[in-house]
Amino acid sequence: MIKLAAGEYLGAYKVAEFVARGGFALVYLALDADGEKVCLKVGDVAGGGRYVSRFMEITNERRPEGVSPDETPAEAIFFRKEGARVDFLDAHEIDGLIRGEGDLLRGARHQNLVGVRETFSHEGRSVIVLDYVRGKTLREKIRALEGIRLNWFLTIVRALQKLSRTGELAYHGDLKPENLIVKPSGSIVMIDPAMRAPEKGVITTTPHYNPLLLRDSRADVMGIGVMLYEILTGVLPFDNVPWQFAGNEQGGEVERLSLSYFLSYTPPRDLNANTPEALEKIIYRCLTIDSYGLAELEKDLVDFLRRD
Repeated sequence: MIKLAAGEYLGAYKVAEFVARGGFALVYLALDADGEKVCLKVGDVAGGGRYVSRFMEITNERRPEGVSPDETPAEAIFFRKEGARVDFLDAHEIDGLIRGEGDLLRGARHQNLVGVRETFSHEGRSVIVLDYVRGKTLREKIRALEGIRLNWFLTIVRALQKLSRTGELAYHGDLKPENLIVKPSGSIVMIDPAMRAPEKGVITTTPHYNPLLLRDSRADVMGIGVMLYEILTGVLPFDNVPWQFAGNEQGGEVERLSLSYFLSYTPPRDLNANTPEALEKIIYRCLTIDSYGLAELEKDLVDFLRRD
């Protein structure tokens, strides 16, 4: 990895402090030539959630050498005809995906999606310069027991639909509490869309929030359903992903039955008696109904908010 300390320069940007790490990159707060805050995303030497959790120390504070409990690193998922597999990425592969992420964000402009300024190389490594988004991640707000607003999810659903309609972003692919920032104004911004290389059959996503390893807008619907479940119950609906079946486009009856069993989860009201019935139904549809998309989710969220 490129080890950076406060005061060092990465290109034209002066590093201020370390912000966060993921499965494949580290993010630093920096200042541009005009003193304006930006975020620099720099690739790690190797990537994948299992790599991070296996070789990095779990720490209470965020630093490049460790991973904090507030960070859930994504995995590198490789899709083959026989199914999906998890593997590590090396520096070269990560840099290629980071450049692709820069291109993806450069072509997708929306107030609820983080903006990108440029992509450049430093010591042979790719660096993305992102707009600085002031606020707290949804994960931080959950852990601090702060109020969670359902209309944040409605805003995200509408933003994703607009980005899809314009052809700018087909799907985010890695929606999770760490990738949603709530600004002091109350608006919400998505960061870190799943890095993807369709021609190589690779995507970076977090299986706890995309358990079927989907590569379309249903991944975002399912991610929102998982987050709603977690907010209501304090736990995730699914512990593991059936790797041998998820992502298998040619699965037979055994695969379908296995996935049906996997999708059985404890109803939210069994864990939280105060769960509204209508919200429990939304979660069920998000997690289990293939035809339930962003449009249907938007309608149900609007109906629920109006009723509430």
